Amino acid sequence: MTYATVMVSLALGQPNDARLQVAGELAERFESAIVGVAAAQFAPPLYFTDGTAAQRLIDQEETSIKRRLADLETQFRAATKARGGRIEWRSAMDFPARFVLAQARCADIVVSGGQSPAFSDSFALASPKDLVMQTGRPLLVVPDGVNWLDLRSVLVAWKDTPEARRAVADALPMLRKAKEVTIAEVPEADDDRSVVAARVSDVAAWLARHGVTATARVVEAGNETAAAQVERIAGDVGAGLIVAGAYGHSRFRELILGGVTQYLVTQSARCVLLSH
Repeated sequence: MTYATVMVSLALGQPNDARLQVAGELAERFESAIVGVAAAQFAPPLYFTDGTAAQRLIDQEETSIKRRLADLETQFRAATKARGGRIEWRSAMDFPARFVLAQARCADIVVSGGQSPAFSDSFALASPKDLVMQTGRPLLVVPDGVNWLDLRSVLVAWKDTPEARRAVADALPMLRKAKEVTIAEVPEADDDRSVVAARVSDVAAWLARHGVTATARVVEAGNETAAAQVERIAGDVGAGLIVAGAYGHSRFRELILGGVTQYLVTQSARCVLLSH
């Protein structure tokens, strides 16, 4: 398995340098094609207007969006021109998430920026929280402060769920290039530690058969949240990338109460590969 096509989702009014840098590095590492995508939709004003004034407002806003999309294409091509390989740009006047989700059919992995606001503008931004649920592809979330794809140490935040199994399989190309891989599970309060240890050992053995040497680790139970423990382990091993399944619990529960996926999408220190 490899990444033959890397797609990077760009956003209007958001920093794009970090995701462009990481997407370009990923394409270079795997000799992949790289596809840039962006979309935005006219957001109707909250106040009422009609007739000629309404049409003039619509025309002005759509012209502005087209100009800004053209600026994003220029930024994308400038960032990727020295990368080599096939480069393609796709954009549209559309809801960003809907457009990116449709275009993801041509990609092996989608690169997106991180997101800190609790509520995002669906007319201008494809939220990674939406993308990870519906792309059917692994999503690599790149915080704005990251300037390279650091694979010296990778943390697999394991939970014995279909999402986590899919994430590890999706991450195999990167795990094969990592210098160190750690598989860690944060046990639930009533988990049998020997059972948990057997689970992470199974994953380590599976990875070994795919040419990846990994260290299995069971986290000591504590009073911290699972997200805080993942952050602590990532810091301990110096992880530049975290691999995890997205929304092992219900998405509603994570959005309301907080959870590991919610934390991983909004944390600002490391790249995160998520699969659902």
